[in-house]
Amino acid sequence: MTEQKLGDKALDTIINEMVDTVTNSKDEIFQISEDSRNEFEKLSQELIDTKRQVHTLIDDGDKLQQKVKFSRMRLSEVSKQFQEYSEEDIRQVYEQTHALQMDLSMTREKEKQMRERRDDLELRLRNLEDTIERAEGLGGKISVVLNYLTEDFKHVSDALEDAKEKQQFGLKIIEAQEEERRRLSREIHDGPAQMLANVMLRSDLVDRTYRERGIDQAMAEMKSLKKMVRSALYEVRRIIYDLRPMALDDLGLIPTLKKYIATMEDYNNVRITFQPFGKERRFETKYEVALFRLLQEAVQNALKHAEATEIKVKVEMTHNATTIIVKDDGKGFDPSEKKEQSFGLVGMRERVDMLDGEMKIDSSPGKGTMVTILIPING
Repeated sequence: MTEQKLGDKALDTIINEMVDTVTNSKDEIFQISEDSRNEFEKLSQELIDTKRQVHTLIDDGDKLQQKVKFSRMRLSEVSKQFQEYSEEDIRQVYEQTHALQMDLSMTREKEKQMRERRDDLELRLRNLEDTIERAEGLGGKISVVLNYLTEDFKHVSDALEDAKEKQQFGLKIIEAQEEERRRLSREIHDGPAQMLANVMLRSDLVDRTYRERGIDQAMAEMKSLKKMVRSALYEVRRIIYDLRPMALDDLGLIPTLKKYIATMEDYNNVRITFQPFGKERRFETKYEVALFRLLQEAVQNALKHAEATEIKVKVEMTHNATTIIVKDDGKGFDPSEKKEQSFGLVGMRERVDMLDGEMKIDSSPGKGTMVTILIPING
């Protein structure tokens, strides 16, 4: 018995060391990603400035070339009729032409250097994008390993008998968590983060517009900037609501579902009807959250994959169960086929199974889809 405990402690020690090592590796990869992202933003701004300088040098070069052309014509005219001009006049025309040629040569050389700098910056930015993408991909894989170690292996000595079964179940949960984190990361990056970056650039433009074009143009830019900030705020609120609808704790399931469906209908421009049946009542938090997430996933599947024009949602509450029905008129699918997007359905089934419920999917290509979920709730 003592040897068994010592073995368990040794195993826990090894696992803890592995967790520390993986955590440090994840932090280092995250730092590489952040450093690369900061360098990317810095070089992006430098590229904008470099392109602006290239355009300026091109314009300056074209103007100097025109001046050189006229100066050469003037020099040719003076040379042909030198007897009509003094030596000082001829010298001045020659020196002026020579100076303009030197300025043109220097300008073209600067233009060449700036073009090479621009091309180098674009190449470095592409390499940084690849580095950031690889770092994020590797960070996601390490997160799966780390979650697996911390959630399933921390006390593995207590569950060695059914380790294989728990491993498979745990990996499904971890993959679902990582997929949700990646989705959230993409939404933040493509939405609020991109909008806020544009706000920073536009704020500089407002200042420059005020100095160069006056207050009226600057006010017009401010109005545009205000719209961008409002859009960013809307996106942030939408993402927060997807993470955890605060109304669920305050108002309960049915009012929160009504609000969510109304928001989805407006946001996606798709007709969504909602019909609650039975006496509305409150459940334990775990049931309300689970029911909300199940309905949310079913509606999202209809919006993202079914290409539906109308979605009907029904929720019926009885004294011992709650039934959810989500029906759409979309393109449908064959439930027996395994597809990448069916992973969302797998997650729904896992959640339904954990609540001892039942889930049924009726669908076929071209006939729409109906998802029926029954969750037993006592008391």
